[in-house]
Amino acid sequence: MRDERPARVLGFHTAFSVVVANMVGVGVFTTLGLQAAEVPNGWALLALWLVGGVIALCGALSYGELAAALPRSGGEYHFLGRIYHPVLGVIAGWVSVTVGFSAPVALAAMALGRYAGTFTPLAPEPIAVAAIVLVTAFHVIDIRLAQRFQIVTTWLKIAVIVSFCAVGLLVPAAGDVRYGPPGATLEAMGSPAFAVALIYVSYAFAGWNAATYIAGEIRDPGRIVPRALMAGTLTVTVFYLLLNLVFLRTVPMAELRGTIEVGALSAHYLFGVQGGLVMNAMLCLVLLSTISAMLLAGPRVLQVIGEDIPVLRGLAARSRGRVPLRAILFQQGLALLFMMTGSFEVILTYTGFTLTLISLLTVLGVFVLRRRAPGLPRPYRVWGYPLTPLLFIAANLLILGFVLFARPLVVLASLATLLAGYGLGVVHQRGARP
Repeated sequence: MRDERPARVLGFHTAFSVVVANMVGVGVFTTLGLQAAEVPNGWALLALWLVGGVIALCGALSYGELAAALPRSGGEYHFLGRIYHPVLGVIAGWVSVTVGFSAPVALAAMALGRYAGTFTPLAPEPIAVAAIVLVTAFHVIDIRLAQRFQIVTTWLKIAVIVSFCAVGLLVPAAGDVRYGPPGATLEAMGSPAFAVALIYVSYAFAGWNAATYIAGEIRDPGRIVPRALMAGTLTVTVFYLLLNLVFLRTVPMAELRGTIEVGALSAHYLFGVQGGLVMNAMLCLVLLSTISAMLLAGPRVLQVIGEDIPVLRGLAARSRGRVPLRAILFQQGLALLFMMTGSFEVILTYTGFTLTLISLLTVLGVFVLRRRAPGLPRPYRVWGYPLTPLLFIAANLLILGFVLFARPLVVLASLATLLAGYGLGVVHQRGARP
């Protein structure tokens, strides 16, 4: 009989690389132009990324406690189902699979296609499809091969970013570095547009919780997962601040506004036409790492859901290489569907809003779980409790409130996704009754 239990073979370096690779990708290389269209002030734009990093760190510290107390793969699906109600867990799992992983895979592939289109004669769409199919191939063979691929591509990503930042900070500024007087900066930071722009930043930081999705395959998850969440989030926050400083130093604000290929534009200013093309190719490797990380973490959520919900039991099956083959292929199909049916900005805003809502409920679960299960073993407790989770909750409530009024159609699409998850949860509950 084949052993269907997940093998605990993943260590700190894999967990750390999954966090970094999930976070650093399409968001930081594409959203600054969208933010600049809302907040055309350099210092305020940098403040956006600092605020986003603090919020993400508060979330990572909070998730660390939940992962240590409830060490099973599945992320929010597992946490919300245990803390609140199984139906809410199913909703969170549905959001994770569709919005949390498939949509970002589509966004990363779309961005990769645009970057690759600058140095190849191919159209962006077939390049994006090929990238998803290629990375999927690595993940369906064997978990150890997927682990090695993820670690290698993540360290390549880190090397590319460090090199890019080093050059960008050492050369004389070519862009508009007159970020504006302090009064104008404070005024921009207090505007509703600043809060709306935070939704783009929150999406760019999405992934700080990635290690919780593979906790069931990590050795000693109560110790390793919190460390990976914290170390990965801190590392990425530093990268983001440096990258956006480089973008602002090299690209004039007038050209930056509304631009999606921010990394490509900055590379062109830094290295010239030929050097910019080489850098664009390196950025494609960065996005490949992001796609890989999503395909490593996302199907594990779907596999755990399949273990619990009979109608989806087939998605929990593992291949001889101990990988959730059907779940990986299902997520690949969803990503391709997203890529072919939506625009970049709409998918981005929709994804950011929906994930922010689910993560807010999860962090609130720290308080609920401490009240309901005070004696539950907690190898790690969130630093700065209760201020740390409260700061995360307050900041995300502010973001959600502003997006509710500024992007009502996006909110409706998000609610439709949640209702679909609710329907799946109700069907599961009825089927589970004796």
